Amino acid sequence: MAWLYLILAGLFEMGWPLGFKLANLNPRYHFLFLAVAVVSMGVSGWLLYIAQKTIPMGTAYMIWTGIGGMGTVILGIVFFHDAVTFWRMFFLSLVFIGIVGLKMVH
Repeated sequence: MAWLYLILAGLFEMGWPLGFKLANLNPRYHFLFLAVAVVSMGVSGWLLYIAQKTIPMGTAYMIWTGIGGMGTVILGIVFFHDAVTFWRMFFLSLVFIGIVGLKMVH
């Protein structure tokens, strides 16, 4: 169950940069999107806390940030037309390999 909490924590980790981006793009709903960001931070941190009860701290933290970082890059590409270059995808794949590797050796 801890791994499920960790994955969910990583997904919520994507919510705060997304909330900040949307707040910048939509001045009318600025405070709503900032609230989404703050709630995402809190939920993400709480789920990480729960996951770390059984998953080693360093492993949990690296996977949490990896999921959040990778997901945020993918959101940027899909919804905000961020650049897709060979090197971005190469290094993104290295992060993915690191996440999978840490799970495998746990």
